[in-house]
Amino acid sequence: MGLFAFALFYLLPVVVSASLHAVKQRHLDWQSADRSSAQLLAPAASHEEAAVRIFSARTVRWRGIVATHSWVVIKEAGGPYERFDYTAWGGPIWKDRFVPDGRWFGAEPEVVFAADGVAAAQMIPLIRAAIQHYQYPNPGDYRVWPGPNSNTFVAAVMHAVPGIRASLPSTAIGKDFPYDGRWAALTPSKTGVRLNFGGYLGVTIGWYEGVELNLLGAVAGIDVRRPALKLPGIGRLGWPLAGERSRASSQARAGG
Repeated sequence: MGLFAFALFYLLPVVVSASLHAVKQRHLDWQSADRSSAQLLAPAASHEEAAVRIFSARTVRWRGIVATHSWVVIKEAGGPYERFDYTAWGGPIWKDRFVPDGRWFGAEPEVVFAADGVAAAQMIPLIRAAIQHYQYPNPGDYRVWPGPNSNTFVAAVMHAVPGIRASLPSTAIGKDFPYDGRWAALTPSKTGVRLNFGGYLGVTIGWYEGVELNLLGAVAGIDVRRPALKLPGIGRLGWPLAGERSRASSQARAGG
C-alpha cells in the first residue's frame, strides 16, 4: 500500500509533468527565452501607492519539471518597483536584475501574494530587514536542492512579515528548508506549524498551507482552505485561487 501511494502521489505526477514539460520546451532556447513583463503590474508612474508582490514561475531547463522560482517585489509610495531574487549566480541576492513582473525565461509568473497602500507600506521595512539579515547572503550559499534556494529566501521573507498570509506553491522546492536552523517552526503564513529535517523530510500543517508531506523536497498534500490536491511536478489541482492571486493583475489593468 505504501509503495502504491508513493507511486500515485509522487512518481506519477512527476512523469505527467515531465511529459508536459517536454512538449512546452521542445523548441525553446532558454538563453533567448522571453523575460519581458507579463503585465501583472501597473506602471509605477500610475500606481502611486506602496505595493508588495510575491511571484512564482516555472524554472528553467529540466528543473522546470518539478520546480518553480519565486521572487519578491516591493514599491514605496511614489517610488519605482524593486525586485529581489536569490540565485546561484554571484551575490546571490540580486536587486533589479530582471523586470519586476517578468516572465522567468519564458514561463508566465503567478501572483502568490499582493498588498497595496498602507498595508504594503507597513510591510516594506520588515521585508528590507529580512533581506538585509538573511542568513545565507554569501557566494556559494545557494543550493538548488534541498536549499537554501530562491524559494527558501522568499519563505524567509514571508515568515518575517506578519501581514503576509499566503503559501508558496507546492512546486516551490526549498520553501520548507529550515533556513533558521530550527526543525520545528511556524509556517510562513503564521497559521500553522512546519516540521522539517534539513529539507529532506517534513510535514506542514497550516490554514493557508493545508496539509503537506515533504519527501526529499517534493511536496504532496491537500489544501483544506480552498479544496485541492497538491502534487509534485503538477502543483495544485482543485479549487482555483484566481480570486486571490489575480488581484494584482486586475489592479494593474485598472491602472492601480
